[in-house]
Amino acid sequence: MENYTIILLIMSVMIGASGIADKIKLPAPVLLLLVGMGIGFLPSIPDIELNPEIVMLLFLPPLLYDAAFNISFQDFKTNIHTINTLAIGLVFITTAGIAVVAHYLIPGMSWPLAFVLGAILSATDAVAAIGITKGLGLPHKTVAILEGESLVNDASALIAYRFAVAAVTGIAFVWWKASLQFLLVLGGGFLVGLVAGVVLSWMLRFFRSNDMVIISFMLLMPFVTYLVAEHFEVSGVIAVVILGLSMSGLSRHKFPESVKQQSKNFWDVIIFLLNGFIFLLIGLQYPIVLKKMDPTQIWTYIGYAALITLVALGIRMVRVYLQQFNLQRAFEGKRRISEDALFDSRTSFIITWSGMRGIVSLAIAIGLPVKLGDGTPFPMRNEIIFLSIAVVLFSLLGQGLSLPWVVKKLGKK
Repeated sequence: MENYTIILLIMSVMIGASGIADKIKLPAPVLLLLVGMGIGFLPSIPDIELNPEIVMLLFLPPLLYDAAFNISFQDFKTNIHTINTLAIGLVFITTAGIAVVAHYLIPGMSWPLAFVLGAILSATDAVAAIGITKGLGLPHKTVAILEGESLVNDASALIAYRFAVAAVTGIAFVWWKASLQFLLVLGGGFLVGLVAGVVLSWMLRFFRSNDMVIISFMLLMPFVTYLVAEHFEVSGVIAVVILGLSMSGLSRHKFPESVKQQSKNFWDVIIFLLNGFIFLLIGLQYPIVLKKMDPTQIWTYIGYAALITLVALGIRMVRVYLQQFNLQRAFEGKRRISEDALFDSRTSFIITWSGMRGIVSLAIAIGLPVKLGDGTPFPMRNEIIFLSIAVVLFSLLGQGLSLPWVVKKLGKK
């Protein structure tokens, strides 16, 4: 009963804080993070530690499905080259960059552990990017690139994380096997998503006269799709994204207007609650992890986290501007690049600054194994989790608080 009361209290605080954020024109995720941290330090509040499997299952499928459902498929297709570059290539580059810095900067951080940290922090987060950029009046192209990148890069980061943890546990790393597994995981997720889309479209046609059944199936299917994909050890993230994209195309032509409106209202409430709750939970985790750290190391590791945040941001900036240059050169060389896929330096900076870490980084950090296969403790587990949460907070608070100013300064064209 006590835990039930605390959850209700946290939900009430979340809803109230979201309303206040709207009143004072502050990004809701930023205020919710600060409120969560404040609540976490209250002595009467028990530790609320997240189960990473529950987080991934409860939050990711509906949030990813909603984002994929609402993204324009045409915009996604137009910017597919940039989305792939940022969602796949940049993830692995960032993993390597953070690993190099962590290995040479942090005492005791072996190469495998450094790559684990790099993989955890390699991807920007769909929830963070969409939650903070929403309502800023960003250009349509910028939003499409950010949402498209965030929908796909979770899968790349999770795959890099699996390989890095395997290296820590002593499993030999073979490049060609890793590359083949990467393709199988992505391809398998794509296939599961397609099949789920076909199944859901059939059910929607079969029950087309019952709006409530249709909407209920649409709510249930992202969770089922994610679970099926993970059961077959392929990408649940990609499967849910493909499901969302396929349903988006179907809804424009086949859904009755009444279903569209009811579904939109229902999903708006669900996404509002999930978005707010997850950012509050991120804030609540910081005091918990802080208690497990050696007090003499806290400020040192906060410094490490600040430097890693800057390194990740710098790598992202270089890659985004390089992509802008590459697209322009390909277009002038009359290759198959649409003019609509091009973007300017102003857009490059906004895309760079909008790349924040969030719930996926937190979930996979907390999901680190407690022990290795031989029963020994996972090396530097608390330190890696602390660094991950600190980088997420630096990213969300630093970039999130300044993003409205950046957008206003650069203009919205």
